Amino acid sequence: MNRKEILVGLLIALVIGGLISLFASFSPDGLEKVAQDQGFLQQGDMVSALKAPFAGYMVPKIPSEKIAASLAGIFGTLIVFTVTYFFARQLKKKGT
Repeated sequence: MNRKEILVGLLIALVIGGLISLFASFSPDGLEKVAQDQGFLQQGDMVSALKAPFAGYMVPKIPSEKIAASLAGIFGTLIVFTVTYFFARQLKKKGT
């Protein structure tokens, strides 16, 4: 794959990550809804060792939920791309 193909793929992923998240539901998912209905949702709240950068799929301190979710999709895509890209480069170096 050449750089142009990689950049086009990244651009497509960023558009999808940013646009699709605009249509995401803010209602609880299936497991969260059952836990809420059965009254044990708060039992799952524990102190974690690491803080998630985009907890709840939201960028903190952004007043609009839709924009916060869209930015989280874009930032998440960039993080996954960056980690994967550098991991792949290291594997390619080892193979050469």
